[in-house]
Amino acid sequence: MKQQIKKIVVIGPESTGKSMLCEQLAAHYNTMWVKEYAREYLLEHGADYAFDDLYTIAQGQLLNEEKVIEQLQKISSAEKKETFLFIDTDLIVIKVWSEFVFNKCDNRILTEISKRKYDLYLLCNIDLPWVKDELREYPDIEVRKKLFHYYHEVLTEQKVPWIIISGNYEERLAHALKAVNKIS
Repeated sequence: MKQQIKKIVVIGPESTGKSMLCEQLAAHYNTMWVKEYAREYLLEHGADYAFDDLYTIAQGQLLNEEKVIEQLQKISSAEKKETFLFIDTDLIVIKVWSEFVFNKCDNRILTEISKRKYDLYLLCNIDLPWVKDELREYPDIEVRKKLFHYYHEVLTEQKVPWIIISGNYEERLAHALKAVNKIS
């Protein structure tokens, strides 16, 4: 019997604790998580990216997701009927990023978004302090608010359940656990 994997995507503007939340959730549920491919790509190729790079990044994100799903299915026991997979960003993030930076999005990304199926979205709020690193671009609070509202708008237009995750790191984890437990 193939194991059912419930896929939970963590999205939001940069520096909102997405990676940390995915790691914490995966540890709590003793499962795996998919890291954000864009970070890996930009660290390797440089932070000066072009519109066409976003499709390459989208392909890498999907490939990473498929690899982790395969691994999760191989290591899971037959008696376990359900498990979770936590995904640090998906193609909605790339869509928002693309439209925000370039005022357009590659149709191949939009088509893939319409084909992908997820069980829950966790939208990380901008109420954590912004932390600078070599890849982050938007420390300005007004830009961060604009991006958050853009994510919020995108999620209200789709049918998958979603919630906003706010508060300090402990509060975020507690809210996320409650939401994930509701879909199990």
